[in-house]
Amino acid sequence: MNPLEMGGSATFTVPRKRFNGMDLAQLLHAAQDLRFLLGRGYPQLASLTLVGNRYNLTYDARQLLHRGVFDPVLAARRRSKLCLVRDLTGQPLALDGHNALITVECGLSGLPLIAADDGFIRDIGQISHRYKPSAITDRALILISRFLADGDVGPVMVWYDAPMSRSGELAKHTRQILQEYGLLGEVEAVLQPENKLMAFQGVIGTSDTQLIDQATAVVDVAGEIIRRLPRVNLITLGENGS
Repeated sequence: MNPLEMGGSATFTVPRKRFNGMDLAQLLHAAQDLRFLLGRGYPQLASLTLVGNRYNLTYDARQLLHRGVFDPVLAARRRSKLCLVRDLTGQPLALDGHNALITVECGLSGLPLIAADDGFIRDIGQISHRYKPSAITDRALILISRFLADGDVGPVMVWYDAPMSRSGELAKHTRQILQEYGLLGEVEAVLQPENKLMAFQGVIGTSDTQLIDQATAVVDVAGEIIRRLPRVNLITLGENGS
């Protein structure tokens, strides 16, 4: 069965009680402490350092908190901007190419993902600057293209970060796959995709916090796909993560 034909929004996570050698119950306590501090205006970096040191967190565990736990007011503001692909029928969409692609690839590879307080799903691999297309890239691109085509979204603009490895080649290949699924639009590798995204008059697809905070409406394309995959390594630390 095509995993995207399962329907619903339930995510079947890989059963686990530990993350990177750490009890997830303890990590949940760390998330609650961090959320408490952020909600009272304490700086993010200082708060993360304090909580991380208190619980003796690994680097990966701190990344999990950094990318998933936010001030509740800020998280609620971001969730209010969140649209679903099914709401975009016939509407243009601008996709943060590497952002969406890397997240889906991490999901397909079984790498840890965080269901964040603000409603978005993010990877924690910190692989953006060393990302290179791989054997799994085609699978991710097909999932993204099929999902957008099923939602009758379009036209679709995809912008990749040109300085990243083989971005031009990736853009060309993405264009071919989008066309195979009948999606109209454009795909480019540009020097500053964030500028293109922020200038776009419509909904943007990203989980980048800076872009979300400046945008009017956002869709988490990768997150919606992840939630429909049959088995993913998705970690939830409470406060609206689901």
